[in-house]
Amino acid sequence: MTRTIRLALLLASTAMPAFAGQVPVAADAPDIAISHRDRVYAAEQFSNTVSIIDPADNRLLGVIRLGDPAPGNLSPLYRGQLLVHGMGFSPDHRTLAVVSIGSNSVSFIDTVTNAVRHVTYVGRSPHEAFFTPDGKEVWVTVRGENYISVIDAATFEETRRVTVPAGPGMVIFSPDGRYGYVCSSFNPETVVINVADHQVVDRVQQDSPFCPNIAANPDGTQVWLTLKDIGRTMVFNARPPFNVLHRIDTGPITNHVNIVRNANGSFAYITVGGRNEVQVYRTDDFSRVATIPVGALPHGLWPSGDGTRVYVGLENADGMAVIDTLANRVVATVPIGQAPQAVAYVPNAVPVGDGTEGLQPLGVAGQAAHLSLAPHGAHSAGAAPTSVTLFDQGLIQVLQASVTGLEPRRPYVLALAPRRDGGGTIEPISAFMTNPAGSAIVNALGPIRQIVEAGQEDLRRYLVIVPGTAAQHEAPVQVQLH
Repeated sequence: MTRTIRLALLLASTAMPAFAGQVPVAADAPDIAISHRDRVYAAEQFSNTVSIIDPADNRLLGVIRLGDPAPGNLSPLYRGQLLVHGMGFSPDHRTLAVVSIGSNSVSFIDTVTNAVRHVTYVGRSPHEAFFTPDGKEVWVTVRGENYISVIDAATFEETRRVTVPAGPGMVIFSPDGRYGYVCSSFNPETVVINVADHQVVDRVQQDSPFCPNIAANPDGTQVWLTLKDIGRTMVFNARPPFNVLHRIDTGPITNHVNIVRNANGSFAYITVGGRNEVQVYRTDDFSRVATIPVGALPHGLWPSGDGTRVYVGLENADGMAVIDTLANRVVATVPIGQAPQAVAYVPNAVPVGDGTEGLQPLGVAGQAAHLSLAPHGAHSAGAAPTSVTLFDQGLIQVLQASVTGLEPRRPYVLALAPRRDGGGTIEPISAFMTNPAGSAIVNALGPIRQIVEAGQEDLRRYLVIVPGTAAQHEAPVQVQLH
């Protein structure tokens, strides 16, 4: 009987191999199967919330409300957090570090109780925060300045600043904890820092100055970074001499990258916001193996603890897309807060209890209107290169347009026109300049969406994009579809 049981256990173990080591841990770490103890978090920029999902049944449990919607958060006496954006978590999976750009803060949240344990204020416009693999420090990229703020993970106090090129976008660590890789959002340079002594030991040239996101693969051989302005992804050697290994033109508004290991191999998943898709590449030969439509303006993404799922925040859809990584298709979309940015999947985040303490319903954070703009003369949504979302803030709306399909490095105006075809006198909303890929993220704030009652059709306005300036412009090149 004992021999039979041992044989059965052996057969079971060989039939279910472990493809261990999901980011940010090393390749030899054990996989953690999806369960009700895991949590998926999204940092939401316009509702100033953190949405929490149970991945076992892809169910929104509620939100942690770190701040208020506009215009209340514009008061000089405002005390909440503003522009909730970046996110990292501790190696013991008990603490979430949430960065708020507008209030220059890092909120440390207990994953079991959902309570804010401490708020640390750093320099101008921080972007992301990640724990060192030993859990002793938290490195915050202070993108509005030129340094990394190093915070003691026990006291939550800043202990030092590491000078880097101005505009550090994000830091990620090698799985062994030896190196920190810091890409830049203002300069075409990534620096490699020795974690032990906080000294810059090497530099990698970026193909453009705007890197928002960087990832290290679990086996410690590669670092992937995205370049949002030119729509490209670069891969470089994670070890000396830190040479560039490959370049991929991924597309307009290339956002985040993350690494997944599963039964099919090792892959990089990349969100391409201007195409509303996630692209999947092998990490051995860099070949593209899948293109997955996910929804409007995909931004952050993170794999489950066993690599069988990837969760993708949809910035202009207020949703979290769930990708089955073995089939490379979306299997669920979960409604969440407004304009999700960073995403984190934390295995075993809630070892005891139901983990719903202190959570609130979505409320106004779940309210938005979605529109599309297409080239003048187009009649189908399939031709729409621009998605627009009006995020309801109660009294007013935040407008965000994910604009593509325009000429590079040229001024444009997002405006309202009295006619569906874009004709008539326009009312400017926001002027912008396209990046080298002919794309842009355009924002505006105000009472933009108003109800037009029957008999008042002459009051209705339609979104258009015109080349030039508000004072001197050409005919519309993109118009609202519906």
